[in-house]
Amino acid sequence: MTLGQLKAQGTPREIGRAAVLTHLRGNPFWREVVDPVHAGRRARMAETVRNCFPAIWAEIEGLAEGLDLSFAEVFSWQCRGDILAALPPFAEAEGCTSVLRPGTPAVMAHNEDGYPSLRGQCFLADLAPEGAPRFVSFCYPGSIPGHTFAMTDAGLGMTVNNIRLQGVEPAVPRMVLGRAMLACATAADAVALLESANSGGFHIGLGEAASGRLWSVEYGGGALSAQEVTAPFAHANHALHHPGGLASQYITRSSADRQARAEALLAGDPLAVLADAAGPGLPIRRSDPRDPDEENTLATVVMRLDGGGIDWRVYDDPAQPPTHAGWIGG
Repeated sequence: MTLGQLKAQGTPREIGRAAVLTHLRGNPFWREVVDPVHAGRRARMAETVRNCFPAIWAEIEGLAEGLDLSFAEVFSWQCRGDILAALPPFAEAEGCTSVLRPGTPAVMAHNEDGYPSLRGQCFLADLAPEGAPRFVSFCYPGSIPGHTFAMTDAGLGMTVNNIRLQGVEPAVPRMVLGRAMLACATAADAVALLESANSGGFHIGLGEAASGRLWSVEYGGGALSAQEVTAPFAHANHALHHPGGLASQYITRSSADRQARAEALLAGDPLAVLADAAGPGLPIRRSDPRDPDEENTLATVVMRLDGGGIDWRVYDDPAQPPTHAGWIGG
């Protein structure tokens, strides 16, 4: 089923109201994150977002209005990665694969893997917030942008992979930090933002069209590691250089298999790497509804950073022409 597209502009609240596709109350992950047992964690994160990220707070308020759900429920959904990372079987879910290749142009490619039941319900959001750069981002229903892949009018490219850090008591949802990155003017601004807060674990593939540089950024648990990518690089949603993450994380079988296979294929075209399903172990491109992590590949993006902007293409199937394409920045 073809990935849909939504365009909106205006205030954070108005944008939040535009981003509604479906209700999620029947999802077991939703039921877990709204459980009263997590009330303390949610309250701590809510206080931080309200005080430090008021525009994103307003965007979530708009999203709740559009969904006709309580703010508490929708805010909880934005905290799911921070709450569920250490809770089997929920820790098994979520995971993507990214490939970064420096050069001229620099290339960022990413498989966005999510719940198979959400195929056809996700969409590309092309948004122009007041006072911030326009951006294009893959979005899940009921979720703010910034935790999948995105391209911004400031010339920043971003891919996001889950890291299952253990023993973290987050002060802010990692998804809120990802959303805040979309307003940054430079890669240095984005890294400084991530250094400032304690959240659950994420890997950010970060590209800056103006300089043509790429970085692998792992953050969470109040720590951050940012390494410039100077050779072809793959990441399959577990920490590779996060300080402390290597000793305190949960790695699924799929994550380990995809990392090994992607590294073996790095000499090839990034799109072909992400389309691969032939290697030993569990595949990079995930299409089996019985995937043990409950994940399927919902979209694939390739970004080429050149001339101060980003040429981007999004595929439902890498063997077919892109379903969406464009240029942003510059």
